[in-house]
Amino acid sequence: MKLLNVCLCGTVAGLSLYLSGCRSAETGGRSHAAVTETASRTIEDGGTGPYQALMAQDNTLPTHTIFRPKDLGAFGRKAKLPIVAWGNGACANSPWEHVNFLSEIASHGFLVVAIGPMPAEGQRGGPGGPTKSALMTEAVNWAIAQNSAPLSQYYHKLDVSKIAVAGMSCGGLQTLETAPDARIATAMICNSGILGDPGSGMGGMPKLTKDYLDKLHTPVIYILGGERDIAYKNGMDDFRRINRLPVFAANLNVGHGGTYSKPHGGDFAVVATAWLQWQLKGDQQAAKMFEGDPCGVARMPGWKVEKKDIP
Repeated sequence: MKLLNVCLCGTVAGLSLYLSGCRSAETGGRSHAAVTETASRTIEDGGTGPYQALMAQDNTLPTHTIFRPKDLGAFGRKAKLPIVAWGNGACANSPWEHVNFLSEIASHGFLVVAIGPMPAEGQRGGPGGPTKSALMTEAVNWAIAQNSAPLSQYYHKLDVSKIAVAGMSCGGLQTLETAPDARIATAMICNSGILGDPGSGMGGMPKLTKDYLDKLHTPVIYILGGERDIAYKNGMDDFRRINRLPVFAANLNVGHGGTYSKPHGGDFAVVATAWLQWQLKGDQQAAKMFEGDPCGVARMPGWKVEKKDIP
C-alpha cells in the first residue's frame, strides 16, 4: 500500500491515472503510459537545444501549459528533466507572450510548467486572470506527483531535487513569493522586483515588502530590461538588499518587454537557459556565463552585469 499512498499525493485531476498506475504496479501488470495530453504544437522549430520541444495541454493540469522535449525517451535513469515553474507578466492566465522563450528553455532538457491554459495560435491575452502565486506551487506539486505516477509519461524522468521558480513582471513577484519553498533550488526574476510601495502595483500583484527577501534561500538571478524597464529600479534595489546569497543581475537595455517574442526568445532566453543549466544541471560550461571577470554575459553585446558571492 505504500505505492498507493505515493500516488494519492497527486492532483485530483490526475487521480484516476495515479490509482490505475498503482493497481498495475501492485499486481505486477504491465501498462503503457496513459495519454493525458489533449493538444500540442511545436513553437517555431522546437528550439535550438538538443531536444526538439513542444507545447502541450495536459488534462491532469488543465490550468497550466507544459513545455517539454518532444521525445521523452531520452530521459530516465541516467538523464532527468529539471523542473521550471513559470509565472506570466501582468498576472496573465496564459503564457502567450513567452512561448518562444519557454520553448527554447525546454529544448535544452527542462520541463517547464507555465501558469495558464495552452494559448491558441495567435492568441493575445489570457482570460480568467489575475492569477495567484498558488498556481506556481500547484505546478511544482503536479510535476513531483507525475514523477511518482507509474502511468505518467514523466514517471522517473524528472529531477524533483532540481526545481526552479521563474517569472516575468507580476510573475516575478509570484516567483519571489514562492521561492522560500524548501523544494526550490533557484529563483529567476525577470523584469521585476519588489515595489517600494507594495500596494501601488496592478491588481493581483503579490503585495510583498522588501523584508520578504530575507526568506530567500537559493541563488537568485534578476534579468532586467535596463533603465528603460519600469521594473529596473525595483529589481536593482532587490539585488542590492540581498547580501547572504549568490545573486546575479543582468541588464539589457530593451525595456520592460524583454526579448521573449524574438526568435527562440532572444538574448533573455540565452541568459536564462545558461543560468538554469548551471544551477539545475551543474553545467560548468554554462557557469562561465556568470563566473569570472568579465563573465560570459558581460561579453554579450549590450549586456551589463553585477553580481555578489559569485566568483
